Amino acid sequence: MDDGPNGPTARARLFGIEVQGIEEYRLVHLRGAFSDAELTEIAERLLIDPVGQWWMLAPEHRPTGLIVEAGLRPGVTDREGAELVRSANALGVAVTAATLAKRFVIDGDLDDASLEALAEGVLHNEVIERWAAGPLSAAFTDSDAVAPGTEVIVLYGLSSEGLAEVNRGRRLGLDPEEMLVIREHFSDLGRDPTDAELETLAQTWSEHCAHKTFRAFITVEAGDGTTESIDGLLKTYLRSATDEIDAPWVHSAFVDNAGIVAFEDGWDIALKAETHNHPSALEPFGGANTGVGGVVRDILGVSAKPIAITDILCFGPEDLDPVKVPDGVLHPVRIREGVVAGVGDYGNKIGVPNIAGAIVHDPAYTTTPLVFAGCFGLLPEGSNPTVIQPGDSIVVLGGAVGRDGVGGATFSSQTMGAETAAIAGSSVQIGDPIVEKGLIDIVLEARDQGLYNAITDCGAGGLSSAIGEMAETLGADVDLQRVPR
Repeated sequence: MDDGPNGPTARARLFGIEVQGIEEYRLVHLRGAFSDAELTEIAERLLIDPVGQWWMLAPEHRPTGLIVEAGLRPGVTDREGAELVRSANALGVAVTAATLAKRFVIDGDLDDASLEALAEGVLHNEVIERWAAGPLSAAFTDSDAVAPGTEVIVLYGLSSEGLAEVNRGRRLGLDPEEMLVIREHFSDLGRDPTDAELETLAQTWSEHCAHKTFRAFITVEAGDGTTESIDGLLKTYLRSATDEIDAPWVHSAFVDNAGIVAFEDGWDIALKAETHNHPSALEPFGGANTGVGGVVRDILGVSAKPIAITDILCFGPEDLDPVKVPDGVLHPVRIREGVVAGVGDYGNKIGVPNIAGAIVHDPAYTTTPLVFAGCFGLLPEGSNPTVIQPGDSIVVLGGAVGRDGVGGATFSSQTMGAETAAIAGSSVQIGDPIVEKGLIDIVLEARDQGLYNAITDCGAGGLSSAIGEMAETLGADVDLQRVPR
């Protein structure tokens, strides 16, 4: 059987695993008490196209060949499962939980080691998925589970070496000087920080959120022995040029989620581009998916309607010998397939076209791809309010919080190694384009009705970043128990 040049059979052979073919089936795990008629209604009305597809109960499917099943880990965002629950209940069938997985039927004589290599390298992604040689248990979670309490992290009295160990152990990504400042700050308060406070500071001061490299004071020594001091690359070269030109059509630059420039007839254009390299290296589909979702969020974060997406994608050589792929790194072909699919999937589901882009292959991108996503938005001139008021309520809009994406800002700010996927995999957020499509509609309606005084997006730094930015001058009271999980 031939599942195409980019299918699992071809990818297995790319890794030197000889199989005659691999068939792929979708699995749906449902929780609830159902009659045969209700199961049939769910399957035929929600899961298949009866013209060209079929369904049966999983135990009745008895193919010949080796079986591997793979699915999302418990707690990872499962938009399809959530939509299935919503749709089934709309039909009057009480589904309490649903999650989707895949069944692979392998035609080939593989020993245990080869089967494991196939599952690990081709059929699933360890960062967000799990697998089994045979039936895979459903990844149901209790959405009402109580969040764990905070933990006090002892910093008082620690030496520089001890602080460095805390920094490494929690993957905070902080500089040694920053750890000393944090220790002294809490020493002045007469206590140690909680893990929540320490993580909040880590994400706030991360490269991803604070852009420390672009803000750093740099001394450059020329070949003739002279030196030049640069007080921040961003401020010295980019922002200063923008300020000097002082173009009247630039309405906002360097101060918000996206830049805003004048367009015509009372309309402005919002522009934003950013990279999503580390997440895409670990989980190509999800990393690129949320790369697009992130720039779309930034456009929404200045009250604009997303109208167009762009992307530039760079990967390692597509003919790279799998033996030469470093440990902990996915093959460039697999990264490319996942990234391209992730970019297209998000734009299609939110109804925003991808109007331009490029794909480049070069050895420099073997271990870390470049996923550079951009978005344009349209908004009426002067329609992005930015001044919060005392007594304002904080309203969070969007999907529920899952185990994925936690620590994304600090993870994406650090150097990747062979161990990164194992210890920081959950930092890759899983996209939720269906929710964001609804979010686009409601934000624009709220904007036009003047229902908010300020808005921002909830990105890699999470609520601590979003609320910290908006409430910087006034402060805020927050009850995290009220956040949907």
